[in-house]
Amino acid sequence: MLEAVALSDQGCVRGNNEDYCLIKPELGLYLLADGMGGARAGERASQLAVNTVAEVVLEAQHRDSQVLLKAVEEANRRVAEAAHSDPDLEGMGTTLVVALETGEGLFIASVGDSRAYLLDDSGFRAITEDQTWVNEVGRPLGLDENSLRNHPMRHVLTMAIGASAPLTVNYYCVPLKVGALVLISSDGLHGVLEADQIERILRGGPYGWTLEDICRRLIEAAKEAGGPDNITVILARKSG
Repeated sequence: MLEAVALSDQGCVRGNNEDYCLIKPELGLYLLADGMGGARAGERASQLAVNTVAEVVLEAQHRDSQVLLKAVEEANRRVAEAAHSDPDLEGMGTTLVVALETGEGLFIASVGDSRAYLLDDSGFRAITEDQTWVNEVGRPLGLDENSLRNHPMRHVLTMAIGASAPLTVNYYCVPLKVGALVLISSDGLHGVLEADQIERILRGGPYGWTLEDICRRLIEAAKEAGGPDNITVILARKSG
């Protein structure tokens, strides 16, 4: 079982929080979604996606990679169905990152541009790849990072729960060493902080920080950088 903490903040600009997260260490399950769709539709999409995945995993006889993919696909179906049945929810969708710990390691499924990172004795690195115009079109075209950072398509997702049919789910299996830290974040964090800033905070203060201390400091740093979006972080550590 991973020791885990989750925190979410509205940020400095947004009028509501469309992020939603859930940790279920007893199931080995860690989930984060960043909703979109205007009004309260984004909130509805993120909550529905996360709760659907948790429900499917809880009811499964065997918790493995196939159950994880089935749960994400069911979340996609339910969010799309809700959007089609209510005009106020039309066009809603959400990113989603789900991590499921099993005896084989950590299975991760992701849709959109929320991310999972790993910090262990091999260093700090992103596990997931963004499903965005920037990552899938802009970079292959050879646009430099400064151009991509300011491009009018920089916020465009190529895949989202409830808004993409067929759905492409990025899938990863990560072995975890004792002491490894897993960070799951919405783009309110990694969209404003550079990777080296995130890594410095994850490594903690001079006297050692708890997981909650680190989560709070990550959110504070994102808000100090302007906090233009909702900020959500899940931090989990592999104990011995």
